Amino acid sequence: MTIFRNLINGEWIVPHEISRNVSPSDTNDLVGEYARATADEVQQAISAARAAFPAWSRSGIMKRHAILKKAGEEIMARKDELGSVLSREEGKTLPEGIGETVRAAQIFDFFAGEALRLSGETIPSTRPNIGVELTREPLGVIGIITPWNFPIAIPAWKIAPALCFGNTVVLKPADLVPASSWAIVDILQRAGLPAGVLNLVMGRGSVVGEAMLDSPDLAGISFTGSTSTGKRIAASSVEHNRKFQLEMGGKNPMVVVDDADISVAVDAAVNSGFFSTGQRCTASSRLIVTEGIHDRFVAAMKERMGKLVVDHALKSGTHIGPVVDDRQLTTDLDYIEIGKREGAQLAFGGETISRDTPGFYLQPTLFTNATKEMRISREEIFGPVVALIRVKNYDEALETANDTPFGLSSGIATTSLKLATHFKRNSEAGMVMVNLPTAGVDFHVPFGGRKKSSCGPREQGRYAVEFYTSVKTAYTAA
Repeated sequence: MTIFRNLINGEWIVPHEISRNVSPSDTNDLVGEYARATADEVQQAISAARAAFPAWSRSGIMKRHAILKKAGEEIMARKDELGSVLSREEGKTLPEGIGETVRAAQIFDFFAGEALRLSGETIPSTRPNIGVELTREPLGVIGIITPWNFPIAIPAWKIAPALCFGNTVVLKPADLVPASSWAIVDILQRAGLPAGVLNLVMGRGSVVGEAMLDSPDLAGISFTGSTSTGKRIAASSVEHNRKFQLEMGGKNPMVVVDDADISVAVDAAVNSGFFSTGQRCTASSRLIVTEGIHDRFVAAMKERMGKLVVDHALKSGTHIGPVVDDRQLTTDLDYIEIGKREGAQLAFGGETISRDTPGFYLQPTLFTNATKEMRISREEIFGPVVALIRVKNYDEALETANDTPFGLSSGIATTSLKLATHFKRNSEAGMVMVNLPTAGVDFHVPFGGRKKSSCGPREQGRYAVEFYTSVKTAYTAA
């Protein structure tokens, strides 16, 4: 089998160590063998990116536009192939995998356009006969560290703006799912990127990630992952006086009030809690339901959950694929036991299941009679496990929704314009959904949260310029 190599300074490097990328839908399915970088190779990649920065940062905007546009077009043309690889390595269903790949293509297309739209300002000084120019310049070498749950979309929404605005990049994808990132880097390299502009260093966080954090030559780090790792990145970035952007955990609420349309509420709750196997930072693992609709909502949820098909990610008709690996499955099962011990009622699911292929299959799980103090209601599980909290009214629902250290996404199911408007204004989250799942954000709008969910400028859309550039103020006397 071909070994997929790391890319440093335009060269595919012979690896010292490899990892086996195995499908969680079928542990006998080897997706590929991928190189693991050493700490020395990480430093070589950073040095290459630093050397490439002066020329790339001053490259013409049409050159950047053309490369990003070409990459987006190839990703879109290969969406079925790349989506299948994504689903094999991560476990989300094939329609989800293809949909994520399409989103990656759209992101590259969007930032190809942004390369042509970068602008500044010319304003008068308070002093006569002096002009002021405000322009944006690239930061330098950007370290990008991405998670396993969105193997192609998240690398795309970090790499594309970094390159668009003239930065060079060192990319470390999650060791668990390297195939999708490798494909993006290969596509960009063939699209015409100069050597050293984009470097790929796959491998363990304890080796590759730590080497990146220890380097004084990174001007910025963009990270999506766990809160604990985010704290480590923030501390190291302060030490090295570099810019950082962190997207971390979530414990997102979906509020269902008495006047909600049951069908709409159930659709939003099932999608939010269980699609992509609940492995989304925007997933809603807390359902907060007012007492007037509670019993009907629970009955409808259980009925809908009974119709969900859990099976191989590539199999037609599958609604929910496997958990990503054995460690995450153990975490999910541990939290299910915690919920039982805490006194919540296991209303549906909670068991592993067998399928035709060996994989990490878990029933979607719903706890009722949960309280907001329980660990299953406060800690991010990152699996298809949802806690339902019963409340008296909307006011208690809003208070409960905001009673969390996280603040990424939130949702409400209601037919009341008054309640929808009030919730949008008073929900302590970076993104708010009305009669929609808490997961699902368009590629051209800002993504990010509040509290412990996010730190630094927003990602995606035109707001991405805030992180990947620095503002310069220049004066000229007449």
